[in-house]
Amino acid sequence: MKLIFVRHGEPDYEHDTLTDRGRKEAKALIPRAADWKKQEIFVSPLGRAQLTARIALELPETGETPYPTLDWLREFDARINRPDAPDKESIAWDWLPGDWMREEAHFQRASWNLSPVFAQSDAKEKYEHVCSELDLLLAAHGYARDGGERDVPLYLVEKESRAVLVFFCHFGLTCVALSHLTGVSPMVLWHGFCAAPASVTEVLTEERKKGIASWRVSTFGDTSHLYAAGLVPSAHARFTDIYSDMSLRHD
Repeated sequence: MKLIFVRHGEPDYEHDTLTDRGRKEAKALIPRAADWKKQEIFVSPLGRAQLTARIALELPETGETPYPTLDWLREFDARINRPDAPDKESIAWDWLPGDWMREEAHFQRASWNLSPVFAQSDAKEKYEHVCSELDLLLAAHGYARDGGERDVPLYLVEKESRAVLVFFCHFGLTCVALSHLTGVSPMVLWHGFCAAPASVTEVLTEERKKGIASWRVSTFGDTSHLYAAGLVPSAHARFTDIYSDMSLRHD
């Protein structure tokens, strides 16, 4: 079984749509999406993901989409008060490295959300909701989570499947899904990995012992289709690599 997570094109967050560049990025997905049309496709309810899907799948930009819109695919929107800005509410997955890395719990699959900052947010509940909805979808395709008391990411194969599920969604949400499927703390994924706008991430099952499957990430944040279209991946997904470069984002 394969899961494909497609991040939306470069966003215009203020209007929840795509920039002109984001539209070009979505068009660059068209050759890849030709095969996806034969698969099961699901879309986030947010405008930037909806428009990316419509452009990539060559659908009219208005009207009812033929593919299911799943509310749990929206960007992971749990909020926190960051240690460096306690009076300002921020997204749960945007911390200064010098703050989040000092909490050993953040690196652990079972305790990332037990630090004082997360204890005061709804991150745990929202994370568990996404994981629960994902598991329901996988179970409907024959893969039922059976992690035991420690909830390790193993799945009972009740019915073998080579189904491909395609999700047009968001970076933060994708990291939550990968965290659940692989047993890696989402804090490590949110801060240690970068998926540019319109990038593609693929996850496959491995059934090394009959009836028991685990998940392996085969591709993360692939942008080869952008280069093929003559586009350079947007830096919108990351911060500046050297502090003196004021053309890229700082904090």
